[in-house]
This record gives sequence, structure tokens and C-alpha cells, in this order.
Amino acid sequence: MRTTVGIRWPWRALSVAAVACMVCIGVLATAGPALAADPSGAETLAENPNAPVDYVWIIIAAALVFIMQGGFAMLTAGLCRAKNVVNLMMKNLMDFAIGSLAFFAVGFALMFGADKGGLFGTTGWFLAGDNYDVWQYLLFLFQVMFAATAATIVAGAVAERLKVRAYFLYAIAICALIYPVYGHWVWGGGWLSSLPFGVGHVDFAGSGVVHTIGGFMGLAGAIILGPRIGKFDKNGHARAIPGHSMALAALGVFLLWFGWYGFNAGSTLSALELRASVIAVNTTLAASAGAVFSLIVIHAKTKRLDVGMALNGAIAGLVAITAPCAWVEAWAAVVIGLIAGVIVVFGVLFFDRIGVDDPVGAVSVHGLNGVWGLLAVGLFADGRYGNYTTEGPFVTGLFYGGGVEQLIAQAIGAVVAVAWALGLGLILFKALDVILGGIRVPPQEEIEGLDIGEHGSSAYPNFPVVEDVPYR
Repeated sequence: MRTTVGIRWPWRALSVAAVACMVCIGVLATAGPALAADPSGAETLAENPNAPVDYVWIIIAAALVFIMQGGFAMLTAGLCRAKNVVNLMMKNLMDFAIGSLAFFAVGFALMFGADKGGLFGTTGWFLAGDNYDVWQYLLFLFQVMFAATAATIVAGAVAERLKVRAYFLYAIAICALIYPVYGHWVWGGGWLSSLPFGVGHVDFAGSGVVHTIGGFMGLAGAIILGPRIGKFDKNGHARAIPGHSMALAALGVFLLWFGWYGFNAGSTLSALELRASVIAVNTTLAASAGAVFSLIVIHAKTKRLDVGMALNGAIAGLVAITAPCAWVEAWAAVVIGLIAGVIVVFGVLFFDRIGVDDPVGAVSVHGLNGVWGLLAVGLFADGRYGNYTTEGPFVTGLFYGGGVEQLIAQAIGAVVAVAWALGLGLILFKALDVILGGIRVPPQEEIEGLDIGEHGSSAYPNFPVVEDVPYR
């Protein structure tokens, strides 16, 4: 029987956090007149008559990125068992809802506030003061979608055994602290963007900031939780635990691919930046190459045309091209995607071999290929585009005469991202495990499914769900 302590404590913590947030908002709102920059937009429009076009572009791009949340939900649900679908839908909904509030209260300021020694931002809490501005609100809207994406990547890696309350607390931590601080180092004027190699560490749309962080946080969670019951036999050999719907998984990938055009092309932050066409084409080609070559590799190894691996291959190509999409030619996008397709296959096999249970391959897709995407900038950047601008200094990779300077900057950023996400992830999940008296559901609940034990409902009430018999 579960103790009441493990159930009630998280709700007390969440309640206290919510009350504290309300108090802080009240203090900020009543402390005096806000030093608003341009809350009406009148000054912005006077200075830039083209601003409405950019604003509509960014809002549409943000909406496309939001659609990816549904894509992740469908992909994760499809690759997992029917008895856990309600639980996964809850986690994908609430990591966005809780994460958005955490990013609003703390994360946005840490990421984009006034720089403090290259480490973190110090202004903009609760979007108050000077942040009551049409541009700051627009930037928040776009960036909160990225924060939620980083958070939801982890849901797949820890699927089918993590208590939902522990996941809620994790969502607060990644959106309020872990993601924003690393994001500040790269996108907020922090120390990684100022490295004395090349033009500093760059990441156009988030192979590192979003996907490496999310992927290696997922690895940390999978390590602390341990494998699902029945995943490995008594000799440690992995066995397949099939998902319940490849149709849902495929739908998820199509939604993700569609939303990725907002993720990558939208990161120009301007409808007038015609380089968006290059970005969109590179995004398409890398995803296609990832799908094709993952299928080729898995067929060579198993003699089967594994649709699940092809789906993950497409996402792997998208992850890998996210950092270099604005700096490479089409042929390079194909090469980046095909290497991503190879990486995801061998990554999934590797983690199975070492006893890490990642039900949807999130670590291989996002973690490993996030790193590959960062390195690809240092290899394939063609020297025709600056860091978010058509003006110099230009990003030039090894294969275009840039030497190893940019590659060094990219490698440093990749190592830091892995160490930051994996290190803090292990600390976070272990701390939650101790504080909550365990973050994994009881064995019987895991066998019966988290839907009934955690939520008291079923995703498919009119169809019987067969209990899994433990393999060991």
C-alpha cells in the first residue's frame, strides 16, 4: 500500500509554489507604475511599418511549434502500450501548462534578461516592468514553445513507470532553471556565444538548446528509474515491448515534421528574411534522408522494414538539421540527415545493450542527434550567413575553408550541453526519488498500467487491455 506522504507532499509543494507566484505577481503589480517599453505597439509600428508582417509570421510559427506538442503526444502514445496512454496524455498536456507558467515566472528572465557575467539573465521576472512590451511578449510566446518542447522530450524516455506527480515537479525544474540557463549561454548573450573560436558557439534553432538538453535529461531519468518490468531477461538481453498503435506514432511524426517548419524557419524571427526558403528546404531534405537511411540500416541488420525506426529516423534528421539549417547547402542537409538516420539506429541498439530502457528512443533521436547537429555546423557551414543575420561575421565550417575554429566552438557547446543536462538531470531525479519516497510506480501498478493506478481511467474503455506478464 502506498503511503499518503508520497501522494500529498507534491500537491502541498505545488500549492505553495502557486501561492508564492501569486504573491510575487501582486508585489510586482502594486510596487509602482510599470516601466513599460511599448505595451500598445504604437512606437514599434512608427519605427518599423513592416513590424505587423513579422509579428504575424512569428505568431504563426509559434502556433506551428505548439502543434509539435500534439505530435510528441501521438508519437509517444503510439510507441507505448495502450494501458499507459492516459498517463502519457496527462504528461504531455501538463508539461506544457506547468512549464509555461514556470518559464513565465522565472525561466524567461533567466534566459533573456540583462546578462550577469555571461551566466544568466537578471531582469524580466513575470514579464513585468520593461518586459510589458509587444516585442518581449512576442519573443516570450515563441520561446515558451521551445521550452515546452525540451520538457516534453523526456516524457518518452521515462514512459510507463514514472509517477505523474514527479513529472510535474520535473517540468517546473527544466522550464524554470535547467533549460533557460543553458539557453542564456547560447541565445541570451551568455558565455558560450562569446567563445573565442569562430563566431562563438552557435545553434540556429535548437539542436543543442532544445534537443540535446531534453534528450540527456531523458537519459538521466531513464537511468534513475531503471528499466520497465520485462524489458530485459535474466541474462540482461533486451526484448521488444511493442507499442500499441503505429498509426498514432506515424501521425505524431507527420505532425512533428509539419510543426518543424515553424521551429526552424520561424527562428529567423522575420517574415522579411528570405533565407527562410533555404531553411525550409534543408529541413525537408534532412528529415527525408534520416527516414530513408535509418530504414536502410535497420533492414541491413534485421532484414525487416521497421516502420518505427523509419519514423524515428525522420525525427532524427529534423533534430540534426535544427542547428545548421540556416548555414548549409541542400547537399549538406542530405548528408546531415543520412548520418542522423545511422546514428539513431545504432544509438537505440547501444542503449539496449547497456541496459538503459528508453521506450521511444528519445535519447538517441534527440540527445545524440542534437550533438551531431551542433558539430555539423562546424563542418558544413558555408560562410554565407552570419549568426541570425545576413551580415558578418559569417559562420564558416571546416569543409568550406573555415578551419577547425568553428568546430571547436561547436564541440565545446555540445560537451557543456551534455554535462549540464545529464548532470543536473541525475541530481534532479535522484533528489525527487528521495524526497517523494520513490518516483517509480509500484510493480503491480506498472503491470496493470498507469492509467488506472494514476488516473482511474482508460484511454480505451470499450476494449480490454491484457496485463503483461513479467518476463523475469
